[in-house]
Amino acid sequence: MNKTPQPVKGSEVAGVVRLGFDIAPLQRAKIDTYVAQSAASHQCQQWGYVSAFPYGEPIRTCSLTSGALCLNQTVTLEYQCRGNGMEKYLRDEIAVQ
Repeated sequence: MNKTPQPVKGSEVAGVVRLGFDIAPLQRAKIDTYVAQSAASHQCQQWGYVSAFPYGEPIRTCSLTSGALCLNQTVTLEYQCRGNGMEKYLRDEIAVQ
């Protein structure tokens, strides 16, 4: 099943974007890495960075249990924002004037 990760949280100061999606039991998820990378880069660019790079392994958390069985798993992908774009410098320059 194709999944489209959505922004779940992030930190402009740390330059970290997190995207997430849910997986039901016995379900296998396929992620379009290009779409996920684009979503993360878009968020980074809104913060004044140039782009986003994936890092670490996906974080898997059971979000719904029944006894010992996980009924729903949340998967979080992490991206690091890198580079300063001109927008950030222009914003700072305008603020100084």
